[in-house]
Amino acid sequence: MSKISDPSQSINSKKPKANFGSLRSLLPIVARQKSKIILALVALIIAALATLIVPLAIRRMIDSGFKSENADFLAQYFGALIAVVAVLALASSTRYYLVMTIGERVVADLRSAMFTHLGTLDAQFYDKAKAGEIVSRLTSDTVQIKSVFGSSASVALRNIALFFGAVGLMVYTSPHLSSLVLIAIPLVVLPLVFAGRGVRERSRIAQERLAEAANFANEQIGASRTMQAFSAEKRVSEQFCDASNAAYEAARVTIRSRSILTGIAIFMIFASVVGVLWVGAQSVMNDEMSAGLLSQFLFYAVFAASSLGQLSEVYGELSSAAGAATRLSELLNEKPAVQEPLDPIALQKPVQGIIEFKNVSFAYPSRTEAGIITGLSFSIKHGERVALVGPSGAGKSTVLQLLMRFYDPVSGSIMLDGVALMALGLTDLRSNMALVAQEPAIFGTSILDNIRYARPLATEADIKRACEQASADAFIMRLPKGYATQIGERGVTLSGGERQRLAIARAILKDAPILLLDEATSALDAENEYLVQGALDVLMQGRTSLVIAHRLATILNADRILVMDQGQIVEQGTHAELIAKQGLYARLAELQFGLKVLKAAE
Repeated sequence: MSKISDPSQSINSKKPKANFGSLRSLLPIVARQKSKIILALVALIIAALATLIVPLAIRRMIDSGFKSENADFLAQYFGALIAVVAVLALASSTRYYLVMTIGERVVADLRSAMFTHLGTLDAQFYDKAKAGEIVSRLTSDTVQIKSVFGSSASVALRNIALFFGAVGLMVYTSPHLSSLVLIAIPLVVLPLVFAGRGVRERSRIAQERLAEAANFANEQIGASRTMQAFSAEKRVSEQFCDASNAAYEAARVTIRSRSILTGIAIFMIFASVVGVLWVGAQSVMNDEMSAGLLSQFLFYAVFAASSLGQLSEVYGELSSAAGAATRLSELLNEKPAVQEPLDPIALQKPVQGIIEFKNVSFAYPSRTEAGIITGLSFSIKHGERVALVGPSGAGKSTVLQLLMRFYDPVSGSIMLDGVALMALGLTDLRSNMALVAQEPAIFGTSILDNIRYARPLATEADIKRACEQASADAFIMRLPKGYATQIGERGVTLSGGERQRLAIARAILKDAPILLLDEATSALDAENEYLVQGALDVLMQGRTSLVIAHRLATILNADRILVMDQGQIVEQGTHAELIAKQGLYARLAELQFGLKVLKAAE
């Protein structure tokens, strides 16, 4: 049973430290919202100016005095203040709307870019990556980013403008008192900077713990029947609770650091304001400044202090987001080992499907010490039906994966119609091949959409015809909604044979010149295997076909059978020729057919 693994063993074993540079890497995506950003800045400036005007008006009213002869003057001032407040409200709501929609748009674009990038990564990446962790990065990590370019950005921009505006007007109002405040600012900012490094790293660890929990949950939910069959519900639940608690503890440590950081910053900021207010009160009592001027200065000092205090909170959020951005950047920086050629050669139409392996050797990147294929050479002619047989682990499925260029060989070359695979565009190569895997991928949508996956523009008539050829139409029509039936995640409501027939129908619909069958009928009963085999015989006509089969009865009519063992071809010929050789194929046939069949063949 799967266990929660160490985050250090996930997608990339060498973990980069969280830093704000990761946030900068997202700026090209943010730059697409240039017009909204400019409008948000304009609204921000208007809102900041409206806010900063208020203390000037209050000073004027205090110094003028609240006397009856000033009633008209005060009424005009209060009317003007209402107008200022209206402008402030309109500008603030506009700024908030623009900044929040920018955040949502950035995250949507980021998720799209990440998903598109994931589609370019090769099998080597997915051999070590975990689906749950990748989904966690697409979801929870991007939510952290949304707060930066959404609410946090809104708060940060507002408070940066207020802080600098308030500081400037503080200096204008009283240079002497301002100097005392400005001396305190470094004492507040420097601890934030140094402490923020630890917050960023702890935030990254917290996100990784959460991703591990998500991966575990994804894996176990996908295998719910197996979990229940082995009565493992309690054990799995305990493991997930442990994982959730680990994620909680990591998050709690991050939150504790941020809260301590925020508390210290707020105390130091407002303590400095109180100290300056005390000095200012002495100045008023000594007639060195008016009460209105002190009030004006005090308002600006409070604006500056509260802005700096809120910026300290935003800094904590930025530190957390930097951890998430580091994880996202790590994923976006993954490069596929199988690269598109810079100047791909186009296959000549119609594609003949002539395949040639020349002295090919290969070992999986995760097991480089164990070569799967060694010095493999063979060729397949146009329209030829070739079968690959051999014991498990002989390298048969690896041949198909190399042919579809999910991996590149360590040495040697593979040719299609005389062109090296590495010189062909991946889309051009794979669009000319139809694969039916031993464990076909079935999606949690309708049967119609599952078949149409091979050819998005196919008509319902085309799909029905393909299903009839794959002996799938009969069972589909017995379902409650026929082709519109939703079949659950991974086709869980279907039998293994039904899933395999859908995969065969999908390959038939693709109508590619090269057909690759990897145990395509292994999950079928004898009756349906007979029907599907008949459909496949028709489908193979005029196509180059490479068939992997353990059940030798399905490949008796192959033009040629290649027998593999330990990554090499040890025998080849027709069924009768190989039986006559009394080699590995004959031993495999004896196990399946029995001695009587062998003697009959002789």
